[in-house]
Amino acid sequence: MSSSASTLARAARLYEAPVGKKAVMAISGVILFGFVLGHMLGNLQIFLPPGIDGKFPIDAYGEALRHNQPLLYGTRVVLLIAVIAHIISAIQLATLKIAARPVAYARYTPIASSYASRTMYWSGPILAAFIVYHLLHFTTGTVHPSFRDLHVHDNVIAGFSVWYVSAFYILAMVLLCLHLYHGIWSMTQSVGFSHPTYTPKIKLGAKAFAIVIAAGNISIPLSVLFGVVK
Repeated sequence: MSSSASTLARAARLYEAPVGKKAVMAISGVILFGFVLGHMLGNLQIFLPPGIDGKFPIDAYGEALRHNQPLLYGTRVVLLIAVIAHIISAIQLATLKIAARPVAYARYTPIASSYASRTMYWSGPILAAFIVYHLLHFTTGTVHPSFRDLHVHDNVIAGFSVWYVSAFYILAMVLLCLHLYHGIWSMTQSVGFSHPTYTPKIKLGAKAFAIVIAAGNISIPLSVLFGVVK
């Protein structure tokens, strides 16, 4: 057996164990967390005024991404793999958890778990549906009322001017906040980084990161609805 085949066999055996599935969730989660942060920073350019050429920075940002095809499609491939790996490992871990307790509690009273952790399994599918809608809304323009290619600034304003669309985005960002908070903290536990001194700080950092991401993204539809961004 070659060294590469042997490595793949060891990786497959590791993935069969719950710790392997948790490791895949952690690695794919780091990739997705990084993208969420970068995506938010790029979208916040909606608040920047047009340059001396009259072009909005967020439109120039969109054009730069479109013209850098290797970066654009390379990022999409990595994200697609990360999303699939994250979903599959999450489903498999949930299945193992159910199999470990086939009979439900007569009366379940959560003690140690947080609200964020208890919403992970149903907030995930909602966020997945949101991602599909988001792509159809602002990437392909399929469900956008007046989509114009590479006119990101105008597309954002027209899209979020519909109040129920903005409401859906805000709800999705609240769920993302809960998902990020528990996901970041549990990721550190999955890789064995647990210490009485550092765990509270990790929890606080995870909460701060999740709130910043949610607040930054929510600020955009709210600013459109209240006329701050025109």
